[in-house]
Amino acid sequence: MNKKFLTEYAQIIIGASLVALSYNLLLLPSKLAAGGISGISTILFELYKLSPALTQFLINLPIFIVGWIVLGKDFSWKTLLGTFWVPFMIYLTADFPYTVSNPLLGAIYGGIVLGIGLGTVYKGQGSTGGTAAIAQVVKKFTGLSSGYSQLIVDGIVVISSVIVFNLELTLFALMCIYITSKTIDIVQLRTSAAKLVMIITENEIKVQDMINDQIDRGLTKVRTIGGYSNLNKTMILCVADQQEAIKLKKMLQDEEPTSFVVFINASEVLGRGFSLDKYYGQKF
Repeated sequence: MNKKFLTEYAQIIIGASLVALSYNLLLLPSKLAAGGISGISTILFELYKLSPALTQFLINLPIFIVGWIVLGKDFSWKTLLGTFWVPFMIYLTADFPYTVSNPLLGAIYGGIVLGIGLGTVYKGQGSTGGTAAIAQVVKKFTGLSSGYSQLIVDGIVVISSVIVFNLELTLFALMCIYITSKTIDIVQLRTSAAKLVMIITENEIKVQDMINDQIDRGLTKVRTIGGYSNLNKTMILCVADQQEAIKLKKMLQDEEPTSFVVFINASEVLGRGFSLDKYYGQKF
């Protein structure tokens, strides 16, 4: 077994555990049917007091078969792990003494924990079964992000829950799945405090020396032509952390106020075999 294989399966187990905890500690006590099979099990628990763990397991089985056919054997083995692990953890933590019954807190924190869990599972190239698997099918055929695919699928379940729960709880559940979808995308993109700085200038040597000497960062230069002036300019690209970006901004304002500068959040830096945390101290 290689390191990548073990890492992916560990991500699925950790993520699925977080999904189960978000359900038992935050969503079920708050009566939030926040989409998916968990939402359906919340509705059935409210109506008939059926075991959420058993309900989720039984509904997941036919969906797992669809995932096996559509998404491939490797994904389906990982989905099988998630399909068993989530209801297993829900069963183990069913009597956990610390729960949240306030629907607002449940929607916010339940959405965050659920999003972190699902995002971690997706990074492991897996699924927790149920509508998470359906969302991955939607992603495959539509090109939508994992977060938005999950939002669409879960939205259908949440809206239908208004029949059992009141409108207020349904609106909280909708808020929860929106938070979940955003959190999923943040986890998958590994959003950081790093900034991509784009500087369009006529004084490239001065700006280059400023970046190299004052903040000790590498840079990339792109030859450009001003759309209004038709003059030759240089666009300088530089990745810096939060504090360095603030320092660079002040220097540019003081010493090069005519340059056009854009600061963009850098979600992740890839290439040459290094990630964002390995990037620092390297040169373009």
